[in-house]
Amino acid sequence: MKAVIIEDEHLIAQELKYKIASVAPDVQVEEILPSLKTARKWFMQNAEPDLMFMDVQLSDGVSFDLFEEFNFKCPVIFTTAYNEYAIKAFKTNGIDYLLKPIAEEELKIAIEKGRMFIGAGKNQPIDLNAIILQIAGKGVTGTSQYKERIIVNIRNNWIPINTSEIAYFMRDNLNYLHTFKGDKYIVDFQSLDEVEEIIDPSKFFRANRQFIINIDAIEKVQPNDNQKLTVFLKAPSKLQVDISREKAPAFKKWLDN
Repeated sequence: MKAVIIEDEHLIAQELKYKIASVAPDVQVEEILPSLKTARKWFMQNAEPDLMFMDVQLSDGVSFDLFEEFNFKCPVIFTTAYNEYAIKAFKTNGIDYLLKPIAEEELKIAIEKGRMFIGAGKNQPIDLNAIILQIAGKGVTGTSQYKERIIVNIRNNWIPINTSEIAYFMRDNLNYLHTFKGDKYIVDFQSLDEVEEIIDPSKFFRANRQFIINIDAIEKVQPNDNQKLTVFLKAPSKLQVDISREKAPAFKKWLDN
């Protein structure tokens, strides 16, 4: 099965290519297209692939513009740091919508959906409403799937902490949340991975293995020579949090949303 990646961040594109090879060795990435301009030129000169992986927000525009110029028939797996484009994505050929950083298991499931779509003669029915609700962070009742508050236990008393009050989560043997006021509480989660699943990704970013940070807690960001980033958090914490070279592009897009 031949595939094309449309992604303007080189490191993210290479990482996606590597993950595709890992979970679906038969999927051959023919080309990585870093912009709308490059994609337009490529599609005018080449046959449509079997599957496309398409970032939504590119350096020179939004990838949905391609659907106004080309009559694509192949399934598309959208990849992005934001979920705000979900509804428009599934009005096109979208079969799945993966939020960055992309987990290999979710990628594998998305590729299998692509196989089903192709195997059904490109007429596989898609429950757009269910997918859109899921990707937009909604349940069947239309309420947010992300927690608005987290319960902490203080001297056998349950205290609700609004997620809007949380500056960051930190792993240090145990898992803690730190508020903007400077308070620190142990949270009853086995790992930061569990925390990451229940908080709004538009507000919180998994910086590294030790920190999940709130966008409102960021004072400034310092790029380093090694392409890593140092994030300075506001008082009272005054912490410095490192972002790896691999995560730096996704962080920049998240911060710029």
